[in-house]
Amino acid sequence: MKKILVTGANGQLGSEIKLLATNYSNFEFVFTDIDDFPLDDESEIIKNFNLIQPNIVINCAAYTAVDKAENDQKTADAINHLAIGTLARLCHTTGAKLVHISTDYVFDGTSPIAYKEDALPNPKSVYGVTKLAGEVACSSNCPDSIIIRTAWVYSEFGTNFVKTMLRLMDERDTLNVVNDQIGSPTYAGDLAQAILTILESNKWEPGIYHYSNEGEISWFDFAVDIKNLAQKSCEIVGIPASSYPTPAERPAYSLLDKSKIKTVYGIEAIDYKISLKIMLRRLEK
Repeated sequence: MKKILVTGANGQLGSEIKLLATNYSNFEFVFTDIDDFPLDDESEIIKNFNLIQPNIVINCAAYTAVDKAENDQKTADAINHLAIGTLARLCHTTGAKLVHISTDYVFDGTSPIAYKEDALPNPKSVYGVTKLAGEVACSSNCPDSIIIRTAWVYSEFGTNFVKTMLRLMDERDTLNVVNDQIGSPTYAGDLAQAILTILESNKWEPGIYHYSNEGEISWFDFAVDIKNLAQKSCEIVGIPASSYPTPAERPAYSLLDKSKIKTVYGIEAIDYKISLKIMLRRLEK
């Protein structure tokens, strides 16, 4: 039986993989998080990896505080870049498979069309820079790895846009939401399923893949959908990103082209509204 090590297991994606793991009795899952598998300490990574001896690693762990990273580059780089190099070397040495999760923030958001995997990265934030460095470290130290870039991740677990909007809609009569940043949301449950589908396929095609739900919307559109589906009365007002400055620059357009993962692994991306409804129902329970 193959042993799968999941890092960042208490985050959004890791928590969704935990839910699905019960359906995959052919795998032995080892779920770890910052307390028992810290990624900012190379010696701890090596020690814990050697103790667990995984056949497959799904690296869900990341430093995702995008704005905080602007003033905390050392920690962001340690977790998003250096740790990935260490994990990749260990996987390459032991023959373990590595699935690493990356982000649309590796792009600058100036493309007029959805980004394909071979589009030129040009990150505009420290978070994006460190995630791109992690991709390079992953590919160079473990050429047999799979990297999945995703975007706008949300879940019933952790902190995310959907849960924040629901809270603010209960607290306020009016909400201003950016309407000129375009992308597609990703329900972490769908991404978790895509990863496990790849692992169960017995077909390993290394390289970079893109995955998100289907749809091309702004954060404003997303907030309106959340409001309508959750039947909230708060008024949503669209504003330009320039009216809501943040320490880190976000890509204005970060739609991901998912043709490759569909073709290679037969994975279909679900319409974002269908997945949003599922998430909201689960949150109610």
